[in-house]
Amino acid sequence: MPVVGLKAYSLTKLNLVAAAIMASLHVIAIWALFHFTWSRLLALIAVHWVVVGLGISIGYHRLLTHRGFKTSKTVEYFLALCGSFALEGGPIFWVATHRVHHQHSDKHGDPHTPREGGFWAHMGWVLFGNRLHNQDPVASKYAPDLGVDRFYQWLTKWHWLPMTVVALLILGFAGWGMVAWVMCLRIVLGLHFTWLVNSATHMWGSRRFETRDDSRNSWWVALLTFGEGWHNNHHAHPVSARHGLAWWELDISWLTLKLLRSVGLVWDVRVAKV
Repeated sequence: MPVVGLKAYSLTKLNLVAAAIMASLHVIAIWALFHFTWSRLLALIAVHWVVVGLGISIGYHRLLTHRGFKTSKTVEYFLALCGSFALEGGPIFWVATHRVHHQHSDKHGDPHTPREGGFWAHMGWVLFGNRLHNQDPVASKYAPDLGVDRFYQWLTKWHWLPMTVVALLILGFAGWGMVAWVMCLRIVLGLHFTWLVNSATHMWGSRRFETRDDSRNSWWVALLTFGEGWHNNHHAHPVSARHGLAWWELDISWLTLKLLRSVGLVWDVRVAKV
């Protein structure tokens, strides 16, 4: 997979649709900050955990990408649906991109390495880079297990539809202010928090394991992403469903998985032995 570096920062390479969506969301998010209520803040926090904690961290990442545990198709599809509300693309695109990242981490072919620049790793690759879609050969190669599933085919193509329907329902029942907080501001924060895993945790932090990449552990990114900031641990043990490997490494997604395992919703949970 080709990587486009710093030379890609030109208007001729800009994805106008992605740029327009990002700009609009950021403008609305700033507006939302001036219309604060406690109910909107609590709703944002709750939905952020469902979307980024359950959907991205546990669903897209630890389950669909690395198969760190097993669950029923009903739970799996629910987690994937939650992840689609992050506006980070459908499951086939997300999983294929992340698997490419692991195969070529911080080398030629990594879609978002900071060696191409911090801005590139954080969001430049989204605005200027090559995007993977369900029909792309790279997506088919790196996510064949999802590519044959009709639900994932549909969700990858229409990943924006469920959140649009929910946004309209929120608008009808709670008004524009709640939409701005729960959908727009929450999406902006969730995007930047998860993008920090691509950028910050490959530039700053500690290295417990001597991996063949620049991955690092970052406690503050872990706090923002429900445990994804223990990134050096993850690159050393990618299939482990537990990323915070020490007792003091808070990994909320791991604690959630332990709870789900205790009630029988997940099983065969893979954990690194260190």
